[in-house]
Amino acid sequence: MRPRTLDEFIGQDHIMGQGRLLRRAIQADMLSSLIFAGPPGTGKTTLAMVIANTTRGRFASLNAVLSGVKEVRAEIEAAREQMALHGRRTILFVDEVHRWNKAQQDALLPWVENGTVILIGATTENPFFEVNAALVSRSRIFQLRPLDAGELRRVAEQALADPVRGYGSLRVGVAEEAMQHLISVADGDARSLLNALQLAVETSTDHFPPPQGSRIEVSLEVAEESIQRKALLYDREGDYHYDTISAFIKSIRGSDPDAALYWMARMVAAGEDPRYILRRMLISAAEDVGLADPNALLVVEAAARAWDRIGLPEGQFHLAQAALYLATCPKSNSCLGYFDARAAVEQERSRDVPRHLRDANRDKEGFGHGEGYLYPHAYRDHWVAQAYLPQELQGRLFYTPARQGYEARIADEVERRRELQLALAVDETDEQEILTFSPADNERDRWLRRTAGGRSAVLQDVRERVIAAAELQRHSRVLVAGVGADVLLWEALRHTPEGLVGALVTNHAHAERIAYQAERLDPLQRPLVCVADPGALQPTADCAQRDNWPEQFEALLGRNLLQKCSDKTALLRRARQHSCGRIVLAETVACAGTRLSQLFGDKLSAEQRELLCNAEESVFGDRTNPMVNWDSADMQRYFAEAGIGNIGYEQFSHSTQRVIPQAELQRWIIDPDSRLGAVLRQHADERRLREVAAAMLAAQPPDGVPWQTTVLVIWGSAVA
Repeated sequence: MRPRTLDEFIGQDHIMGQGRLLRRAIQADMLSSLIFAGPPGTGKTTLAMVIANTTRGRFASLNAVLSGVKEVRAEIEAAREQMALHGRRTILFVDEVHRWNKAQQDALLPWVENGTVILIGATTENPFFEVNAALVSRSRIFQLRPLDAGELRRVAEQALADPVRGYGSLRVGVAEEAMQHLISVADGDARSLLNALQLAVETSTDHFPPPQGSRIEVSLEVAEESIQRKALLYDREGDYHYDTISAFIKSIRGSDPDAALYWMARMVAAGEDPRYILRRMLISAAEDVGLADPNALLVVEAAARAWDRIGLPEGQFHLAQAALYLATCPKSNSCLGYFDARAAVEQERSRDVPRHLRDANRDKEGFGHGEGYLYPHAYRDHWVAQAYLPQELQGRLFYTPARQGYEARIADEVERRRELQLALAVDETDEQEILTFSPADNERDRWLRRTAGGRSAVLQDVRERVIAAAELQRHSRVLVAGVGADVLLWEALRHTPEGLVGALVTNHAHAERIAYQAERLDPLQRPLVCVADPGALQPTADCAQRDNWPEQFEALLGRNLLQKCSDKTALLRRARQHSCGRIVLAETVACAGTRLSQLFGDKLSAEQRELLCNAEESVFGDRTNPMVNWDSADMQRYFAEAGIGNIGYEQFSHSTQRVIPQAELQRWIIDPDSRLGAVLRQHADERRLREVAAAMLAAQPPDGVPWQTTVLVIWGSAVA
């Protein structure tokens, strides 16, 4: 019943329908080299036979399993002879062409190139993987699909109606349920259907052919016996193997337990090694589930161990349990952040390990390795903000927790800690700025100072106290301003999901850094970020988001907003104009901070101690320096003079162990650009100052000195 002409060919309308390229090429006998790829029983060999019946050229066929280079060369020689003597092309059909080795395929290649041989290959594999790339590039690839139920019915009816090659000369009846069963089990394979139909018809009578005029009835029972179970098309090295496991994993990833069970059942029924399925589920547990459900990896690993003990058939329960757990648990692909980190390592130049993270056991004395490291277990909640990435990668995000499952519970805490670390990395509000006229230290020194400062507890406390004092509503519009106010920005955003948060920064680099951090948020939830002129509380004219900027906010939150402002009352009046609700500021009280004389005075000589104390009094008592010329009483007065009512405040201090690096201590004492150093130089030469610095360094304990930071949180109502 193999079709002989195009009109008899059933199915594959996508390549053989009226007007399609392949059909026109066969009709015009203008074929180029072709490769037919598809499952068994879809018509690959049949199409080749149709071409053999229609072409005017010479047609030859080989089976790649049975033919070697010798047979290939014999066909090539015959093709050359036909072309030389008769001008006829040779169409060479090679079944299972993927079975040919490279030598066999290479032997044919030159003759395909010059047109002596037109190759028609048939394969059940992916030709792009299994066939010589040179042959593939010179051939048209046509993919044949399994026949649908309607096409299979037409194949069966054609066989029953054909009086010469089929059963048209006999009286054959096939029950509808029997026909449906044959079509269903054939599963798109016309060859399987015809073989089953032949077996069903010819075994439904005691003698075949039956007596003239007798009727053959094919019942459902006979059909079931004829095609009880179709062997699944599954080759562990072929496309169906990879396609099926791909469908299984994608069903798990898509949280479809029904599909996951189906594709896994297909693999097990086809003889796939359950260990391979379990290995793929172990990968999925980390790749697709990850920290959304950390137990997923444990469940699959337990299932794998159980299967090793039990095996088939009962081990299928454990396969099913693991697959269902993965398909129904929360999903997260946050582990892919590792590959972003790998890309950063491979694409960027090598980065040094930060000094405070280096091994202190070997080079602490000579190179200061490990100096400034903060031991997390010594802090509240066993965590302290410090730099762990190289300086050049500060602010780079590799891990983004999902908002479901276990990660949903840790996401806010991860982000809060990250915000503190990033705020610490860009924080320039160190109270010790009062000791310098202008920071002469480079970025690396500033970064090392931050890691040694232990100010994360201060930042965390500031954030909690300011947000509590602000009394934010979910719909509040909040303005965040001031040097180092990043620590307030993200927490305000978290408290106002239906409101708005605007941030005023002093430079475009800072604005870009905040915008980069905000990319993980929904566009409607991102803060408005604008650059403001120093001392102003309005965006500059060139700010892209100026048009969306509200005229007033329900709350204004600031950190060290007034720190360097000489006219604090005037700035507070401007703040009142932009707020119709609460104004809450956190200001570092520099005059109440730690002094070197408090730490090392008893370790210095009387002369050195007097020299240092007098210099500190001059620096901290400077009434012209806006950083130190105020206390909590002064700040309350500034608020009242600005017309802010209902004033409240709280002042708190934090003490942390701080290791003062040698370079920093010498800069404070000796450098003439240092405020303290400039005063000291008025009363002592450099030699004496170096002696003072050396005495302090010698007196500093290995674990550092207690360093106190004092912060004033003050608030009031813009409407008195």
